[in-house]
Amino acid sequence: MTKTLATALAAAATLAFATPAIAGSTDGSLQVKAFATGVLPSGEITEVRTNLIGAPATSNSQASDSVVPTLAVEYFFSPNFSVETICCVTPHDVSGKGPLAGASLVNDAIILPATITLKYHFDLGGVKPYIGAGPTRFFIFSEGVGADAAALGATRVNLSDSFGVALQAGMDIPLNDKGLGFSLDAKRYFVDTTASFYAGNTLALQTRHSLDPWVVSGGLSYRF
Repeated sequence: MTKTLATALAAAATLAFATPAIAGSTDGSLQVKAFATGVLPSGEITEVRTNLIGAPATSNSQASDSVVPTLAVEYFFSPNFSVETICCVTPHDVSGKGPLAGASLVNDAIILPATITLKYHFDLGGVKPYIGAGPTRFFIFSEGVGADAAALGATRVNLSDSFGVALQAGMDIPLNDKGLGFSLDAKRYFVDTTASFYAGNTLALQTRHSLDPWVVSGGLSYRF
């Protein structure tokens, strides 16, 4: 995890300093942020819809955490209001809890969290805290059947795409008067997904899961 975080921080710094040489300003209309981001999802089962394999009623699951570099682009309508979108993909595995503790259920699921937030910025002088909220859609792809799910007869798994909501808070700290800054950001997503396990063409297990990740970021910003 430490090596992954160091790699993400290095990538974030590279992205920030690779920004074209545009005249920066602390009150410019555009801001680009290069982050190292930790994605901390839940993955717990909230509903069992189909259970032909006879999984125990107390079975549950959890999704793995991930650390990745991310990019945010923000447009300011005024000194206090802006709209922001992010670009990143995050890899996750899903394992069992309870009677299935440690069982490998889903491997290498990739999540693309398409998110737009409307933000309000407070001006406290040097430090500028903000809050925000907006819609999101999680696109999930590349998921594979885990070894233990395969041993139970699963040949294919699908995690559904889903709409949700993101709440956001953070702060921007100017490092100079040329637009360079340091930013901290935290988002809480409220998103579910449906996991469908197939044995051949037969739907053998279908469960609803709460993803609801915390997404925490830190990195450099450039406003111009």
